[in-house]
Amino acid sequence: MNHSDFIIVIDKLADLELSAMDSHRKMAPLERIKLLEEAQLNKPNAKNAAVMMLFYPKNGTTHLALIKRNSYPGVHSSQIAFPGGKVEKYDANLEQTALRETHEEIGVDPDFIKVLRSFTTVYIPPSNYLVHPFLGVSKVEISFTLQEDEVAGIIETPLQLILDDAIITTQSIETSYAKRMDIPAFQIYEHTVWGATAMILSELKDMLKLVLK
Repeated sequence: MNHSDFIIVIDKLADLELSAMDSHRKMAPLERIKLLEEAQLNKPNAKNAAVMMLFYPKNGTTHLALIKRNSYPGVHSSQIAFPGGKVEKYDANLEQTALRETHEEIGVDPDFIKVLRSFTTVYIPPSNYLVHPFLGVSKVEISFTLQEDEVAGIIETPLQLILDDAIITTQSIETSYAKRMDIPAFQIYEHTVWGATAMILSELKDMLKLVLK
């Protein structure tokens, strides 16, 4: 899609009611569905993080930025994710966390990002994080500078690929809480996107289809 047209259309998302649990449930591992049906925000001891779903132009067409995390001793090692990270005491709010972390991880200046809205918060049991997604758009092409100790690479994903239902699949994956399990996932090129990132991406995809149809 031409990015100039996308910028005009995407503003419609600001006033729409989010699809929330219906979208998340599609991509949630079976073990997570019960947690989704509970009051997932009722997690007083959970840590907070924020991520940015960033759309930007590449060769005139709209792309979404995903990252591959580095390998490290932890539950999210080598996973595909949105740029973002934990809230720091000096962050004024969650939106600022998402902008700051996006700048730190992939080098995008916050001045280049228009934040349109927040999306539904997702709870990640293995790491005890509440993840707060934000939708942002850049009008200009981006040169990425990766924070190499945290980010192994960036996956520049065309909008049309995100909207293609053929990338939804079921994968057998070894997780931090189960040796091997079948889970719903997005297959984006050679990358398997699952868990919280897939749940957030599912809501984004469903909302985009409402305004792009």
